[in-house]
Amino acid sequence: MIVLRDVWKRFSGGPAVAQGISAVFPGGQATALLGCNGAGKSSLLAMLAGTLRPDAGRVERGGTVSWPVGFAGAFHPDLTGAQNTRFVARVYGVDSSGLLEFVRAVSGLEDAMRQPVRRYSSGMRARLGFAISMGIPFDMYLVDEVTAVGDAAFRRETAALLKARLGQAGAIVVSHAPAQLRAVCTAGAVLQEGRLRMFEDLEEAIAVYDKGLRVGA
Repeated sequence: MIVLRDVWKRFSGGPAVAQGISAVFPGGQATALLGCNGAGKSSLLAMLAGTLRPDAGRVERGGTVSWPVGFAGAFHPDLTGAQNTRFVARVYGVDSSGLLEFVRAVSGLEDAMRQPVRRYSSGMRARLGFAISMGIPFDMYLVDEVTAVGDAAFRRETAALLKARLGQAGAIVVSHAPAQLRAVCTAGAVLQEGRLRMFEDLEEAIAVYDKGLRVGA
């Protein structure tokens, strides 16, 4: 479970990301996080993960929470994919050889695992980040557009693996593809102008999001 208590966040010169948001993301449930481009979804995920501090308010985390899957900015660019994987394994106290074997199988990077991450494309970094996170048992997964990475076969594999993980964990998933959200999520949240509306029904959240797009067009 993740609880936001009167969370505020604004970047200098930009729109508000959060204006007094109070919300609960239950454990064991997959919630879609919807919002227009620039609404602040990735920033909100970073606050949920603890990698970005709110200006005011609190974010309370019950259990372990992943980094935003799909964001790979924390990888050391001079280390190879394999070395980064082993480093993360040590940080989270999991078997490094087992995690490396899992990442090789899931990411599809194969020989690229021996190359420095600085040579990776953004898609390759996302594949690596997704595979590493899926290899570590978290109570809550934060997923940022990772199902948009790669070819159709890889997208199906990521959705299936994420859905399998949700048998034991919860998730907050950012995507602009309703079909992919419907495949893994049951509830929804819509972020608009720094306000967050929570919906127990995913279809209601998608309808509100679509209506906002039409109004803003």
